[in-house]
Amino acid sequence: MSTEDYLKDITEIKDMMNKSSRFFSLSGLSGILAGIYALIGAAIAYYLVSISGRDYLILHGKIFNYILIDLVAIAFLSILTAAILSNRKARKNNETLWNSASKRLLSAFLIPLVTGGIFILIKIYNHHYGLTGSLMLIFYGLALVNASKYTIGNVKYLGYVEIVLGLICSVFPTYGFWFWVAGFGVMHIVYGSLIYFKHDR
Repeated sequence: MSTEDYLKDITEIKDMMNKSSRFFSLSGLSGILAGIYALIGAAIAYYLVSISGRDYLILHGKIFNYILIDLVAIAFLSILTAAILSNRKARKNNETLWNSASKRLLSAFLIPLVTGGIFILIKIYNHHYGLTGSLMLIFYGLALVNASKYTIGNVKYLGYVEIVLGLICSVFPTYGFWFWVAGFGVMHIVYGSLIYFKHDR
């Protein structure tokens, strides 16, 4: 066996191991759309607060409930879009959406995300609203970094950006809304565009 054949076999084995341990069918377009959903949702939330005549929210108030529905709708549309587009990409790559790699990815992503979500709800219930935006960004960033070892490696860089934005937001909590817009809206569009043009096309 020549050196060239040996290197070719090693490369093929490495590719097979990567495919079995990592989920490569994440869609860049789903990231772009998630960012757009976040910007639309943020615009709706901003409008709701502006017409309420207050600069703050009441936990059991009608506007708070509307914004909560708004956030749930953003999350639902983002997850649904990611699942549909990733499934389409997986089929195109002759892969399945639900495999051992995607299961590991989902588990690594959800553990910090769900933990953060529960912690944020506890803080809100205790009327500690000030750091809500920063906590969302930090725990989401940690979830991305934790899940990055099971998918496209540069996902971790988006996670790092989200964490940094969250930490800066904790220093300037009055600008939490705008940091949230930057992290979940703008950065998703930027990152999704990079993935789309680098991998999807």
